[in-house]
Amino acid sequence: MPRAGEAAVTALCRRCPGGVAIDVIAVPGARRDEIVGRHGDALRVRVTAAPEKGRANGAIEALLARSLGTRPSDVHVERGATSRRKRVVVTTDDPDAVVAAVAALSGE
Repeated sequence: MPRAGEAAVTALCRRCPGGVAIDVIAVPGARRDEIVGRHGDALRVRVTAAPEKGRANGAIEALLARSLGTRPSDVHVERGATSRRKRVVVTTDDPDAVVAAVAALSGE
């Protein structure tokens, strides 16, 4: 049985082997780096980096790592490297903490 607030977050992220997968909608070339909140079934993330040579993906990974309190090496774009819609995986021993952090970031 899901806890309060957890059902809404499962649309944004789900547990996977070794961590948590988060669905992200990227907005490269923004005025500032920020996590906007929930956008449908994904987390909307704006970054100043341009979408060329993986710069925006790196900026998204760094921003999520800072926001979730994890090391940058524990966050990577698993799917959608050239798309606005991405799946980002956070490697962690405590997936509940990451799910709770995503819930807070999404405004849930």
